Amino acid sequence: MYRSLLILALTGFLAGCAGKGPKPESPVDLDEPFSEAGSGPRPERWWRAFDDPALNQRVDQALSGNLDLQGTWQRFEEARSLVDQEAAGLFPDLELSAQGQEQDPEPLGSERYRLGLASAYELDLWGRISAGVEAQERRAQAARADYQAAALSLAAEVARVWYQLAEVEARLNLLDEQLATSEDLLRLTERRVAYGQARYADVLRQRQQLEGLRERRHTLVSEQGTLAHQLAVLLGEPPQAGIDADPQGLPELPAVPATGVPARLVQRRPDVRSAFRELQAADREVAAAVARRLPRLTLTAEGQSTGDATASLGDDWALSATAGLVAPLLDAGRRAAEAEQARAVEQRRLYAYGEAVLTAFQEVEDALLQERQQRRRVGSLRRQLDDARGAYEQLRQQFRNGMTDYLEVLSALTEAQGLRRELLTARRELVECRISLYRALAGGAGTRREAES
Repeated sequence: MYRSLLILALTGFLAGCAGKGPKPESPVDLDEPFSEAGSGPRPERWWRAFDDPALNQRVDQALSGNLDLQGTWQRFEEARSLVDQEAAGLFPDLELSAQGQEQDPEPLGSERYRLGLASAYELDLWGRISAGVEAQERRAQAARADYQAAALSLAAEVARVWYQLAEVEARLNLLDEQLATSEDLLRLTERRVAYGQARYADVLRQRQQLEGLRERRHTLVSEQGTLAHQLAVLLGEPPQAGIDADPQGLPELPAVPATGVPARLVQRRPDVRSAFRELQAADREVAAAVARRLPRLTLTAEGQSTGDATASLGDDWALSATAGLVAPLLDAGRRAAEAEQARAVEQRRLYAYGEAVLTAFQEVEDALLQERQQRRRVGSLRRQLDDARGAYEQLRQQFRNGMTDYLEVLSALTEAQGLRRELLTARRELVECRISLYRALAGGAGTRREAES
């Protein structure tokens, strides 16, 4: 009696110890505010903030058709299956066996039949099995967060390619306009040469400038086709499908979205949530590794029924039940090393989680800084362009009246045209800064698979 009570008390104490241990804490400070708060809304499906229905359609198509994203979802399905496999250890096994035997095949011989049922169940005294189940559950949650992070990255990539296409389209339109301007200047130069007011070398220079614009157009058409192919693959379509990629220009950006506090960002970012779930899984693996060093108690039950005919099977059963205790005594330190390895993995996951948090903060700060400086750059380019346009118009008029040299006009024209192209690129880069900020602040992609699961 006393021996049984002592065993039960020791069992309860060890079970408590197996599940205890220091819990991991965040290795970074979550209270430091961001450098800029912002005032605009932070939509969940952030790409809708650009008010571009065509972009919305492309993103929705990518979220349902992109092959890489579908593969990421299957990794989540795989993780869920592993949870079910691990959870099966919490319930008894039941096996059915049947056997027939013919004895002495002569006419007077007999046949014997046997039917058996066997069940085995390990009592989860120290929480080893439940800790393994919890670890797989956390990994499944991490896999789901990885899918959400992949969906956000895919939406950002589609938006970037979409507005790169918009920039190329705008530059092609601009180039056509610049070609017309250069052709007009060429005709003016040819007339001045005919009247002896300019040199023929000026005509050659203008033809060279005009041909340079035509060469640049070939490059832009090639870039446009390459981007269209890239967009098709992102949407899950073959690049030769010839998808309709006709963006309606670069958008005007809404107000900078509210960044919120870092602690909320950690909760929103799916990549940070994934790192945290992996940390939790590692913590439960530590508990399972500690529990593997303790005794295991297994219950087994078996029943058999035998007879000379199949009709008599099941009438009489021979039943037996056993309980077995297996305790590790000597293993050359293997289980202790496994526990230490699990603790090292937990610490590694802790630092990986901290790095994910810091990276999330950095991406927000980088996006805020880059957008702030890019806005200033766009403003500066616009002011430069206004001055360059004014200078070109004055010099062109002076050239028409024979008051200035052709080279000054060509230089002013080339500078104005270059600034217009640079301004388009700067505006597209400003949009990409906002895309980076929206992605860094996270949100929900809201895919169809998530809604159905």
